[in-house]
Amino acid sequence: MKINQKSIVVSDLDGTLLNSLGKFSNIDIESLVELGRKGIVRVIATGRSPYSFEKVAIDNLPIDYLVFTSGAGIMKWSSHELLHVNDFSAGSIQLIIEKLIELNVDFMVQEPIPTNHRFLYYSKGNTNIDFNRRVELYRPFCMPLVTGVPYLSDASQVIAIMANDVDRFNFVSSHFKEHKVIRTTSPLDGESIWMEIFPPHVSKATGIHWLCSHLGVDSSNVVVLGNDYNDLDMLIEFNRSYVVANAPDDLKQRFKTVASNCDSGFSQMVRLEGLI
Repeated sequence: MKINQKSIVVSDLDGTLLNSLGKFSNIDIESLVELGRKGIVRVIATGRSPYSFEKVAIDNLPIDYLVFTSGAGIMKWSSHELLHVNDFSAGSIQLIIEKLIELNVDFMVQEPIPTNHRFLYYSKGNTNIDFNRRVELYRPFCMPLVTGVPYLSDASQVIAIMANDVDRFNFVSSHFKEHKVIRTTSPLDGESIWMEIFPPHVSKATGIHWLCSHLGVDSSNVVVLGNDYNDLDMLIEFNRSYVVANAPDDLKQRFKTVASNCDSGFSQMVRLEGLI
């Protein structure tokens, strides 16, 4: 497909496009509408599953594409058509399960896309309030993992939940170098670390590149906005990268910073880029 001059604007969701109350600001919605009028492709890139995203999406949300589950899936928003999916095979998941049990880690195995809000969970019985909170939040959609029984299904990802201990995260993640490991700050307590394990090459950045190829857009015409470590891949990959003021200090030192998620930082970014 011939490259054109169309632009893509990508925003993370939680802590970025959503404010601290989990709502979209009217200013940002108006900016999204204006971007659409100008033919600019509007994308939300989130770690949420389709089910979880639907819980916060408003009626007639003015976006074009949803890159969800940190890039494992891509959806055309107007039709909810799944365009791209990257799931784990059963054999790969079984090896991950065995290693996490050996490492004494609490984790969840998410079903294949698009029902990846459902999961099996495993806990060593350690104190892990954030892990227990997620289990209770998804109680109708989860059940305990039966150990000793081979895992025979595909899966979208594995989520290991641990205390805010970067050294522990690095130690555990070092055992999964053949996979894609993404560090995420817990959206539940804002402190615990969620270690998300995906098939190789899954990330928000690769999801955006897939869209660029699908739409015939050059990557130099991509603008991205994030707020956390799970946005690092796309922030590093694309030159026109921003973070909101509520991002961790080390990210703000590396990338251009706009107003916080509670002060419509998204709208400030698109104005700075001259898009509206």
